[in-house]
Amino acid sequence: MAFLAVPQPFDFELTTERFRVFGPDFVTLWSPGGLHRVVGGREVRVKAVPGGVDVDPLDEETGRVVLKLLGGEFDLAGFEPDPVLAPEVARLRGFRPALAPEPFEMLVGAITAQQISVKAARAVLNRFIERFGVRAERAYAFPARDAVAVASPEDLTTIGFSRSKARYVLELARSDQDLDALSSLSDDDVKAELTRLPGIGEWTADWFLARHLARPRAWPVGDLALRYAVSAFYGDGRVLTIDETRELGPRFEPFQNLTAHYLLLASRNPG
Repeated sequence: MAFLAVPQPFDFELTTERFRVFGPDFVTLWSPGGLHRVVGGREVRVKAVPGGVDVDPLDEETGRVVLKLLGGEFDLAGFEPDPVLAPEVARLRGFRPALAPEPFEMLVGAITAQQISVKAARAVLNRFIERFGVRAERAYAFPARDAVAVASPEDLTTIGFSRSKARYVLELARSDQDLDALSSLSDDDVKAELTRLPGIGEWTADWFLARHLARPRAWPVGDLALRYAVSAFYGDGRVLTIDETRELGPRFEPFQNLTAHYLLLASRNPG
């Protein structure tokens, strides 16, 4: 066994829930008892063990990716939810929001999911991964940016992208934006850089902050599922508007990101 400690509290089943509930994810692939993901050309298997996970193979590179994937960057020990959400946080103790380890992967996934259901987006994205990615034993490596850059719009529309989304993905792949460098910028500057790119608006930029950079104050108010989840707990029987959801953000300071993820999980898994 190659043991990797995960910051506590940590619940493997809750943390990996999204890789089961929305259907197979060919890049982070759930199989009975664990996850499979390709890191540096090697397929890595991740299984739950007391106090952390068993990672095979484990080295500095695979350990770094697995820790990010399992939400190791979040400070759950210091998370202080508001009184309304506190019982749900206690019930779901150990849930660490899973993160997309690579920025290009995160943005392509977010573009794919614009204005369609998560399950429908997952199906399109899996066809994209099959077409442009490289398969290991079970999982695929997410398509490399340069491999996507040479594709044609028809290559993407034939696997389910709309023409506009195909253009957005291709322009992202071909852009000179240094996606890795975004991690050194402030939240506002990250959003400013991303929204310069075609097809990337506030919703996509907010989810990039939330699900790739793990920024504590990320609050994706444009997400319909999040707005419904917020409304269920704070809406007094009605669906809140985007502006009303945005205005609630300071209530959760400085834990907006964790609050958003716990609200979504609680809505999918009611007590």
